[in-house]
Amino acid sequence: MAEKSINVNAENRDLTINLRVHRNQRDLIDCAASIKGQTRTDFILETACAEAKKVITNETFFALSEEKYQEFINILDAPPKSLEGLRKLFAIKAPWEKDHDGKTN
Repeated sequence: MAEKSINVNAENRDLTINLRVHRNQRDLIDCAASIKGQTRTDFILETACAEAKKVITNETFFALSEEKYQEFINILDAPPKSLEGLRKLFAIKAPWEKDHDGKTN
């Protein structure tokens, strides 16, 4: 997945996200934003986007040693295994493909 460039300038913002929070949550966010010299909105957006990127990366990227990577590639490149059970399953007609007397069309 290609990472989209996100311009976070306030003048480019045209959507609203509303949140309901507890006072202690707002105060915690305000304190952290103040420490970083940011507005509440900038702090929330920066933090939420950073966490979103981590979640996406954790779900789409995995690291392997060179040996394990080659093993993975070899499995992907190998011809498919014959799965006789699967072949038999696909050969069975679905109930809606049968005549009312139980015979297949």
